[in-house]
Amino acid sequence: MATYHELSGSVEDFGKRLQWLRERKQISRRLLADMVLCSKDTICRYERGERLPDIATATLIAEYFEVSLDWLIGKY
Repeated sequence: MATYHELSGSVEDFGKRLQWLRERKQISRRLLADMVLCSKDTICRYERGERLPDIATATLIAEYFEVSLDWLIGKY
């Protein structure tokens, strides 16, 4: 598993960062989806880089994982 600092990059890395955070906390996609009020399939799409969340969802994800929104979207 990559370290926190190895994940710096661009917005395209959002999915990798999300997956890294989720696996680090050892939670399922379903649980994360329930926490941020979306579907498990949507979390899968985020992690595969097929889709980006809206600002409200991205904010919920950042707050849940206690990371900055800037880091989460690759602006680190």
